[in-house]
Amino acid sequence: MWYVVQVRTGTEESIRIQCEKHMSEEVLERCFIPYYEEAKRIRGNWTTLEKVLFPGYVFMITEKLERLYEQLHSVIGLTKLIGTGQEIVPLCAEEIAFIQGIGGENQVVEMSEGVIVKSNVKITSGPLMGKEGMIKKIDRHKRKAWLEVPMFGRVQTVQVGVEIVAKV
Repeated sequence: MWYVVQVRTGTEESIRIQCEKHMSEEVLERCFIPYYEEAKRIRGNWTTLEKVLFPGYVFMITEKLERLYEQLHSVIGLTKLIGTGQEIVPLCAEEIAFIQGIGGENQVVEMSEGVIVKSNVKITSGPLMGKEGMIKKIDRHKRKAWLEVPMFGRVQTVQVGVEIVAKV
């Protein structure tokens, strides 16, 4: 089962390292943070950077929720496991499929490429292919797209990198 832990934004990587260090492998199968690639102009050159896809969240895969919950007390900086009220709820199959589909095996959303045809976005390559309906806004100059994704029981707005190569 996949679970999500809420942390302070900016501390995701240190929490992931603490979890991998303090938790036993039999309890925590995997702990990761999904990233996205972003093209940024630095000193006149376009550089690809990796940024956190869901700021403030760390993902954990385990089948032993009770033991995971016990071992999380040794991690400094956690706020809470995501759930409804008192119950801790794992991610649903659609949410897991979205994260695996868009991020691939190493959980990094690569830059997508597309065109704008009559003010409609058509993605020609990359992980956003077929997900044009999720795109709510595009900034061609910053090479970013904002997606609305149903995640954690509500709609999350996330940024991803996209290169619009033509406008027809």
